[in-house]
Amino acid sequence: MKKTSKSAKARGEAQRRPKVVILCGGLGTRLSEETAIRPKPMVEIGGQPILWHIMKIFSACGFNEFVLALGYKGEYIKDYFVNYRYRSRSLTVRLPSGDIDVHTEDGDNWTVHLLDTGFDTNTGGRVRQAAQFVGREAFLLTYGDGVADIDARRLIEFHRSHRGLVTVTAVRPPARFGGIVFEGDVVSRFAEKPQVGEGWINGGFFVVEPEAVNYIKDDATLWEGEPMERLAREGQLVAYRHEGFWQCMDTLRDVRHLESLWQSGKAAWKVWK
Repeated sequence: MKKTSKSAKARGEAQRRPKVVILCGGLGTRLSEETAIRPKPMVEIGGQPILWHIMKIFSACGFNEFVLALGYKGEYIKDYFVNYRYRSRSLTVRLPSGDIDVHTEDGDNWTVHLLDTGFDTNTGGRVRQAAQFVGREAFLLTYGDGVADIDARRLIEFHRSHRGLVTVTAVRPPARFGGIVFEGDVVSRFAEKPQVGEGWINGGFFVVEPEAVNYIKDDATLWEGEPMERLAREGQLVAYRHEGFWQCMDTLRDVRHLESLWQSGKAAWKVWK
């Protein structure tokens, strides 16, 4: 019997790892102090965009291929990754030829797909377009404005063991996001942004099967609306309860809070070395 080399086995495992889709196209109107000049995922915490922090969370678990669904000011995100290799390394620039020598090669082993999904496209439309790029395979999905000390490997294991079309990570922050009601591990009701009450809410960090994309009508569809509500009604939406750290970045107060945690060495979402 022919033996499979370790390198070939590693490549095979890497190919089976789900891609990570990150929604990066919203206007971020509640953070207009920052988003008037750059897209929300590019607002910095500790000198790096929050998008970088989110990608590092997944990368720490071995997920290094990303599909970024761009919209508002997407060119800022494109420019960041086009120049990513040069930003934190020592360089020699030969002006007559334009050649650039990079003296340090240690860095993130990421593949980043930058998709223009439209300025006015809603979250469901962005998921739909990204899924068409990913193809007929399950993928990880999250927003470009929230961090957590989540282990994406355990999230995927949980998803596969429950066999729903979508797994949503449920967290316990302030009561201003999508409320989740359980029956066991199955979501019985999903209500976006309830006005009162506290409990488990939508923290992002989904696992999505390709069949779930059929629940999205068009680019105007809100992912957190009819698709997830219908998935819940049909018993196809499963909740992964995350008891650890989670924080979104909706307001300037949130930015300051995350920055203070980073500067004080208390950034619980820093799961990488």
